[in-house]
Amino acid sequence: MAFLNRRDRYHRWATSQLAEEPTPLSTCEAVIPEACSRRSRGGSRAVPELLERGAMPQATRLMARYASVPMSLADACLVRMAEQHAESPVLTLDRDFTVYRRHGRLTVATVMPDRDA
Repeated sequence: MAFLNRRDRYHRWATSQLAEEPTPLSTCEAVIPEACSRRSRGGSRAVPELLERGAMPQATRLMARYASVPMSLADACLVRMAEQHAESPVLTLDRDFTVYRRHGRLTVATVMPDRDA
């Protein structure tokens, strides 16, 4: 969050640290919504800009491919995880997962409630 918020007292430190790191960067999913929160002052704009610049290339690629759905960042992260862990189904209520594909052509294993339920 300090990297995204120029007013944060640790912004310069975070910027210099991240400048030395190879890209793409890795993070856990919980960091993304926190970085997009109002507390990050500008994070709601900065995070999508980072994605556009390639900070999370696999998620960005998926979101572009399914732009007509449209695919959220959370969905993209789940599809990416399904690509890495094909044996683990995605537990979801989101019917868009019937459209999404792993590695461009393989269905995403899901566990969903029946539509009639």
